[in-house]
Amino acid sequence: MVDAFRLPRLLAAVAILAAPGLALAQEAAAAAAPVANKGDVAWLLVCSALVIFMTLPGLALFYGGLVRSKNVLSVLIQCLLVFSLVAVLWALYGYSLAFTSGNAFIGGWDRLFAKGLDATAMGATFTKGVYIPELVFFVFQGAFACITCALIVGAFAERVKFAGVMLFTVLWFTFAYAPMAHMVWFFPGPDAFTGNDAVPGVLAQSGFLFAKGALDFAGGTVVHINAAVAGLVGAYVIGKRVGYGREAIKPHNLTQTMVGASILWVGWFGFNAGSALEANAVAAQAFVNTFLATAAAVLGWTALEWVSKGKPSMLGAASGAVAGLVAITPAAGFVGLCGAMIIGALAGAVCLWGVNGLKRLLGADDALDVFGVHGIGGILGALLTGVFASPALGGSGIWDYVTETALPEYSIASQVWIQLQGVLVTMVLSGVVALLSFLIVKYTVGLRVSEESEREGLDITSHGESAYEN
Repeated sequence: MVDAFRLPRLLAAVAILAAPGLALAQEAAAAAAPVANKGDVAWLLVCSALVIFMTLPGLALFYGGLVRSKNVLSVLIQCLLVFSLVAVLWALYGYSLAFTSGNAFIGGWDRLFAKGLDATAMGATFTKGVYIPELVFFVFQGAFACITCALIVGAFAERVKFAGVMLFTVLWFTFAYAPMAHMVWFFPGPDAFTGNDAVPGVLAQSGFLFAKGALDFAGGTVVHINAAVAGLVGAYVIGKRVGYGREAIKPHNLTQTMVGASILWVGWFGFNAGSALEANAVAAQAFVNTFLATAAAVLGWTALEWVSKGKPSMLGAASGAVAGLVAITPAAGFVGLCGAMIIGALAGAVCLWGVNGLKRLLGADDALDVFGVHGIGGILGALLTGVFASPALGGSGIWDYVTETALPEYSIASQVWIQLQGVLVTMVLSGVVALLSFLIVKYTVGLRVSEESEREGLDITSHGESAYEN
């Protein structure tokens, strides 16, 4: 029997003898548990805030200035409510469908109702052994989902029912956005690539377009083409605004539009550079490419407009900035600086045609040129990513997660073909889902306000408010 005086000494001796074993166990546990770098966490939280800033207030102000004064509040509230609705849907089921294991086209239910999303959950980045809190990835990608759905409303602004916008958002987000995000961006993480023999199994668990090798750094397909096609379908289904083509329909506040475009440019640094998921050289590359491509697009659009119309316009310069931002999005972390400037300059020129010549050919009243800028810019950027990602043209090439180096060979033609497949899949999926969703809305809550309400303005007739006092 051990007396009361000897017990503490005995326990101390046991503790001393056991200390090396306990230390080894603690070291093993520490080695097994991934630890996030505080710099990565801080960077991605800032980027998430910047992406949120892009929608509220950036996109809202950009769109709000482009509509007539009687409809400005309707656009602002649509941006605000769509953003809020999608944020909640993202937590309930959207994140799970986009970024958990399922099949090649849609994820599963592992994160349904945000199950398991707490401070202990960790998520992979693009580097072996490097992790971030899953909550950071959740909110970053959630901000992407929110702005994508908000982009769509610009195509059919000034004549749509508010209830129709909300119901459409639920349907399209569920059946178009979540599957596209899964197909393009989901894979089990770089640590799964343990060797060449593991590659087929990893790709079998990945999204359809990721497994094909499609390059989309920050959302050329998932965000811009996806939203633009939905908006164009909406413009056709809902129809043209009263007086379109017969009456002057002009932006009511280009100062507001310029402020919105500037906020979008600043926020886009979070959008593109944050997509590296780490505070590293790839993030810096994406940041600088976003800086340069956008400037080149402003110059490209303005120069052509100046030559063709005799005067450079503020609206054109702001639109050129957005066109450059859209086009560099899929390429931001994959191309060199000169490639980025070429992509931007071409985007300025091609999107100028998109909002003029192509718009006339399509015959749709795409009110705020969502397809002309986001659709055409996104398609151009996606295809040119396949060109300028080539190491011969200053790009990064195709990353090999097994060796953690770029593959030695790169075929521009092959990669452009893969990029084109990504574009076509996006257009078909978004177009079909949008058409079905708009028809469901049309025959349930209704899509379009009455002609009388449209003439008076949606601010008063739909929301009982006026942006400006007479």
